[in-house]
Amino acid sequence: MELKNFMEDVVINKLDSVLAQYPECCHCDKCRQDIVVLALNHLPTKYVSSEKGEIITRVQAMSIEYEVDVIQQLINAIQIVSQNPRHEVIPASDSAAAE
Repeated sequence: MELKNFMEDVVINKLDSVLAQYPECCHCDKCRQDIVVLALNHLPTKYVSSEKGEIITRVQAMSIEYEVDVIQQLINAIQIVSQNPRHEVIPASDSAAAE
């Protein structure tokens, strides 16, 4: 098994369910990636290098407190990215005309 940050999997797995609560936030790949990066930068890393380590980390990840921390960081990241997207924002009236 190669070295990996288990927290990355947890954040990516939670992203869609949390992002669904924010329809006004852009869901493009660039914004999604920015949200994941911001959330990960504010969460502790959980590196694993073996199957045993991954199992132990998965068990820890099942705790409510652990899940709340991930969701809270995703919400914070969504709010930041929504207010500061790194791409051109097309006004709603312009995007309807473009279609």
